[in-house]
Amino acid sequence: MNENGNKDQNQNSDFDLFGLGSLFKGIEKLVDLADKLEEKGGVSSEGKINLDHLKKGMKGVYGFTINTAGGGSPKVKTFGNIKKTPEGPKVDEEREPLTDIFDEKDEIVVIAEMPGIEYNDITIDLNEDILEFSAVNKNRKYRKELLLSVKVSKQNLSHKFTNGILEIRIKK
Repeated sequence: MNENGNKDQNQNSDFDLFGLGSLFKGIEKLVDLADKLEEKGGVSSEGKINLDHLKKGMKGVYGFTINTAGGGSPKVKTFGNIKKTPEGPKVDEEREPLTDIFDEKDEIVVIAEMPGIEYNDITIDLNEDILEFSAVNKNRKYRKELLLSVKVSKQNLSHKFTNGILEIRIKK
């Protein structure tokens, strides 16, 4: 304790590995905020964190979007490579791309933002009602797994990739 009766910073009971404690607490608050907005609706946000001091070229990305189209309740989707775990935020090298799913009358359309990759970097796998796609190159890694509303066939899948946007169409 100091003379004002406050706890000294050096007497903090939390172990702060490499001085990253406050950084991860801030990330955890951002993740909690997205969770609260998912329940109540709100604004969108995104953050990038340079983690070069941990691993060369590693960056933490966390963001969320709120979709209010369609007149229903707002839908919050998170994306990035920072995941909330019981031990606190975890940074993955693999990013989860920002993705929209449109369940239309005759087909399901999936749109995913994956900047910094090329068409040949993309892998798509469909197993009945589970769609998984990923992309890897020397600079970026993306991966997303989606549960579709219906079982569909691989033969009915088509996709295109233009300017960092992957569009997957699956006929029902």
